[in-house]
Parts: sequence; structure tokens; C-alpha cells
Amino acid sequence: MSSSLEEPPVLSTPASHFLNALPARFDEQRWQPSDDQILLTYEVNRTVAEIKKGDWRRIALQFPDDMLPDAPRVFNALSKKFRQPDSSQSIPEGASRDVNVGDINRPVPSSNSTEMKLYILADTSYGSCCVDELAAEHVDADVVVHYGRACLSPTARLPVIYIFTIQPLTMDPLLQAFQEAFPNCEERVILMADVPYSNHLPSIDTALKLLGYSNIFTTDIVHDPSSPLPNRTIPEDLSAGAAKLKQWHLFHISTPPESLLLILSSRVSSIRIFPSTITTLDRAPTSILTSTVSALRRRYALLTSVNTVSIFGILINTLSVKNYLHIVEHVKSRILDAGKKSYTFVVGKVNAAKIANFSEIGGWVVIGCWESSLIDSKDFWKPVLTPFELELALTKDGERIWTGEWRSDFQSILDEPPKNSHASRKNRVLSERECYDEEYGEQIGEYDAEPESAPPEFDLRTGRYVTDTRPMQFSVKSPTAISSNEIEPNHSAKSLVKRLKGELAVIGGEVSPGAEHLQSKRTWTGLGSDFEIKYDEGGMANSAPVEEGRNGIARAYVDQGGQAKR
Repeated sequence: MSSSLEEPPVLSTPASHFLNALPARFDEQRWQPSDDQILLTYEVNRTVAEIKKGDWRRIALQFPDDMLPDAPRVFNALSKKFRQPDSSQSIPEGASRDVNVGDINRPVPSSNSTEMKLYILADTSYGSCCVDELAAEHVDADVVVHYGRACLSPTARLPVIYIFTIQPLTMDPLLQAFQEAFPNCEERVILMADVPYSNHLPSIDTALKLLGYSNIFTTDIVHDPSSPLPNRTIPEDLSAGAAKLKQWHLFHISTPPESLLLILSSRVSSIRIFPSTITTLDRAPTSILTSTVSALRRRYALLTSVNTVSIFGILINTLSVKNYLHIVEHVKSRILDAGKKSYTFVVGKVNAAKIANFSEIGGWVVIGCWESSLIDSKDFWKPVLTPFELELALTKDGERIWTGEWRSDFQSILDEPPKNSHASRKNRVLSERECYDEEYGEQIGEYDAEPESAPPEFDLRTGRYVTDTRPMQFSVKSPTAISSNEIEPNHSAKSLVKRLKGELAVIGGEVSPGAEHLQSKRTWTGLGSDFEIKYDEGGMANSAPVEEGRNGIARAYVDQGGQAKR
């Protein structure tokens, strides 16, 4: 080097700046709305009217990440409106379609104080499309005001006011793109928009009818993810049979989530998307004809790849969607009925790094809303499926029929006729009993009693022999060894039993190699496992003295002498 350093480089913040507030980082290119636009976009007047009508005192405001820069201004606008007389507020006509008070399981709180408490939920526990009841209950909120896009999944505990916001949309390019896509005015077209643009649909419908289109059906928003058009109305003549939707084309405003595209691909004739944002100025915007064939093939390849998986992981990606506990129990029952194991995980927002820590899991099932259940990313090491896809994956190869239909709403799975998993397990034990010859005391069925005599199973994708596809299947025993406890469910399997050293881990009366691996070979076994509690002669624990820890911020802790250390 031609020159040497005269002093060491600065690798940390100077001591004089360690308590200075960091400047807020916002996108300078982001459009800054005016005060009047804040009132209009976030429907402040309607929000205040609904809150006063419900007599709620503690209000949680949930914003998605892209709307957080406007959260303080919306907070201030609501605070000012709350101080105005009640006579100045009224609910606009037709606004009730965006309000869902859901199942209110508790009475309206009574409070002597008339002061409104507003709280901004800046970071959602799961997806931004879902109502974060968990964060709202941390502040003891009476109601949640959800802003932006929403999956409209039914909630279980708190009432919700949905504010989809009002986004601008240019009319002339949209009408031009619609005419280019459907030159025949007699074509049957369903007009649908993402929820932030749904307020433009009536004016678009009127303009298209003036242009001569007579078979246009404009959808309205409903809170029903199980509808043939999720959260949308369908034509009246299709209420009896949704199969006739194949005769209709779909024109969608704004890019929908991939889960919605996969659902609609098997229900309508074609899907055309008009982008809500114009990215190129050198040509006029046009609608895009979408195809989900490659996406459906990829999903089918994923579900067939878990045929030989022996251990499944159930990822709970929601704590607020109604009936999520029922689908968890249903998935557990289906996996157990297939002779496989399952473990349940609650990890918050799902990413590849979290679930990569569990190498024993061969496939994952996500329990969440109908939008967030679909996780299609190459970053994950193991397949991630939805409950609907798991139902197909656990079906035998000779019985599985792929029709191209795809669903993501787990309520439709719960509404199906129940499959008696307990009866199937009981019949499996009885069939094993029938194969036993009482006279000679030996097995006379198709297979011997030894597990090595079971039919071989191969992974058709890799061509390899698989030995542990059904670790939870019932072993063949003599009729004297088969008791009623094996036919009837073992309720004691869920009770906690102290595990002694040298014993094997047992689940449901069967030795579980996977559980044994988790308990014996894991280097980290949980909080508090890195020390041993010692007891004195009287049986009392020898506790360590309590010491005051450091305080301050992470980059400048303060010791006992009041000096800052970095």
C-alpha cells in the first residue's frame, strides 16, 4: 500500500450520538396524499360513524406495510373526528357491505369514560390480509379496523370494520382494453375487481352498457371465501349449479393473488387481468390473458412427491380464522389414518429458514386463510401443501383423480361428508385378526406377521425403495395380543408421562423413531435446558442470587456506575 492508516477506522457510532434518535426512513418517491385525500382514501367519516354506532372505546388500527407511512395521519384524522358532535357523523348508504361484525362472543364493554383509545398495529403476526386479533388483544381492543386488501376470512373473537380504501383508477384505458379483449358485445363476462378498486365497478358497468354490452355481470363483495367466486356474488341463474360458470369469462381489475387465480382457473372459461398500475408509457395498457396450467402442474407434482413421506409437519399460520382448530384436528386425523406421523408447529410468519431447522419433516401442511395457505417458493427444501392438496396426496394412486380443480378454503373441506378415520383404523385391526389361523396359531393371510414380509414400496419419482412410509400403521398381532384398547381410541396417549433414561419414545402405543431422534440427538432441547437444578438435603432448590442486569439500548448498555458501554 502506498499510504498507511494514521488512525483506526470508525467502526461504530460515536459515544456522543448513542442516544440520538435515528431519522425515519421513508420512500421519497412515494406519493404523499393531502389531508382531504386521507379523509377520502381511508374513509375516515365512515370509520368514525361505525365506531360510535358500536359504542367501542378501544380501537386497534391495522395497516399493511405499504400504508404505514400514512398511519399517523389517519390516527390524527380519526382523533379529530371523535371530538366532533355526534350529529355530524352518519353512515353513508351502501357502506354496510364493507363492515363485518362477525361473531361477537362477548358483550359490548361498558365504560364510564367517553375517551377513545386508538392503537396502531404496525406489525402483523401473520399475513397482512388477515385480521390480527392476537395483536389487538394485547391492547385489549374492542374492535379492529382493518385497512387495505383483506381475505375476508371469518373471525372468531373480535368485531371487524373493513376499510378497503379508495384507490384511483383511469377509466378510458380500461374501457379500451375491455373492448379489445371482448369485441363481441354478446359475450358473457363477469366484471370483478380487487377490493381497493371495487368502488369503481358500478360506474364501469354503466359505461360498458352504454357501449352495447348486454351480458355483463358486476360482482359485489360478500364475506364468503367458500363461494364459487371467493368473497363475490355470482349470477342468480348460477346459484343452483355453479358448474355453469364455465360459460362465463372473467375480467379482473388489478392483479389477483395466485391462490385466487388457481381457484378460478377451473371454474370460468378464461381470465383476463387489467393491471391497476401502468408500468410502460410507450404503449396503451391492455388486459392480459392468464394461464395457470404450469402452476397447476407444479402443484400436482408437489403433492405426488409426498406419497412416500412418513412424517408431516403442520404449520399453523393463523390464530384468528374461525374453525382453524377444527381443520388442524382433521389434518391430524387424516395423516394418522394413512399410517403416518405428524408434528404441529406455530412459527408465526412462515419462511424457509424457520422450517429448515426440522430436517426430519418430509412435507409441510399450512393451516391459514385461503390466500396465505398457498406458499409457492423454491426456497423451501421440502414441499409445502394446503389441506386440500394433502387430501389428494394421502389418496391411493389407484383412487386419485386429478380434475384440475384447486381449492384453498379449508371450510369447504370441513363441510364435506366426514370420513370415519376411527372406523378405518378399526377395520384394519380386524382384518389383521381375520388373517390369523387359530388352529395352527400362525398367520395365513396374504402377508406374514414379520414386517419384512410387507409389500415393497417404491418412490416412483426417484425409483428408490422406501421402507418407512407408514411408521404409525398397526403391527400384525395374534388375536390374543389384540385387545380392545387397539380397536378403541387410546385416550391415555395424550397424557404426560415422565420419560425415564433408557426408555424409547412412544406415541399412541407405538415406538416412534422420529420422536426418539428429536429427544436424544437434538443439541438444543428448549429454554432452561442448559443448566441443572441442584437440591439441598432438605429438598429445597439451591437458587442463585438475583443480580441486576444491564439496561439501556442494545448498542449502548449502561452499567451499574451509570457509564455507557458498547
